[in-house]
Amino acid sequence: MDEELRAEEPEHEPVTADAADQVAMLAATAVRPGRMPAIYLGHGAPPLVDDPLWVVQLAAWAGALPRPRAILMVSAHWESAPLTIGATDDDVPLVYDFGGFAERYYRARYPAPGAPALAAQVRGLLAGLEPVTDLPGRGLDHGAYVPLTVMYPDADIPVLQISMPSLDPQRLMRIGQALRPLRDEGVLMVGSGFLTHGLPFLRDFRFDAPAPGWSAEFDHWAAEALDSGDVDALVNFATAPAARYAHPTTEHFAPLFVTLGAAPDAAPPPVTTITGYWLGLAKRSIQIP
Repeated sequence: MDEELRAEEPEHEPVTADAADQVAMLAATAVRPGRMPAIYLGHGAPPLVDDPLWVVQLAAWAGALPRPRAILMVSAHWESAPLTIGATDDDVPLVYDFGGFAERYYRARYPAPGAPALAAQVRGLLAGLEPVTDLPGRGLDHGAYVPLTVMYPDADIPVLQISMPSLDPQRLMRIGQALRPLRDEGVLMVGSGFLTHGLPFLRDFRFDAPAPGWSAEFDHWAAEALDSGDVDALVNFATAPAARYAHPTTEHFAPLFVTLGAAPDAAPPPVTTITGYWLGLAKRSIQIP
């Protein structure tokens, strides 16, 4: 799914003196010895890299985490059945799956090492649960590489992207559960989407636009469900307030379920690391200890 936004003069939220410290403090509370967290984040469009607040927040979040051995990305922008493993060669290519932006965004590079060993682990862990295929030429889409350019700008950590074979929450949670052991081996599992993504209903395209009522309403509902660990409510999000406006299509909410599935049994509720809005869309992002 391409991202296409109207070109307008951007305006940004101010960066407060404690913006980085707030995110780092929250992230630190959801780190456990010997286990990498699993996270769900809002990835934004390519201009995320020009938003001073979001850049500070994402960089602080990465800095508060243990250094990953590898990164496994599940992005809203790759739905393909059967579950597909992307490029594993070094200097992983990028997919510029968006339109209507300045030329410089199409010159972005993220030459991360490939992760063939991680790909083999994914195949082994999903054996008997999901059929798996390979698409060696498929690189990182903007849901994967845009946040990584901010969080791990040196591009020196192996990265692997896999597709979502379905948007069914229960199926995605089972995939996350099967891949959970990767966390004990230093793999950062990342679900990359957006907590609200009602692009057809946006009218104000400033970066610091106030949240439309439907976006704020769904965000508040999700905050309560996440903070209470109510996974059943999240799975049934289609009945949530304003859901049809917040997610007229559901691919940006779906990666959350891979992250939730990677939680250990009897885990505490996820920790919310980032809140607020970008273009009026909820940036709410979470971390599973």
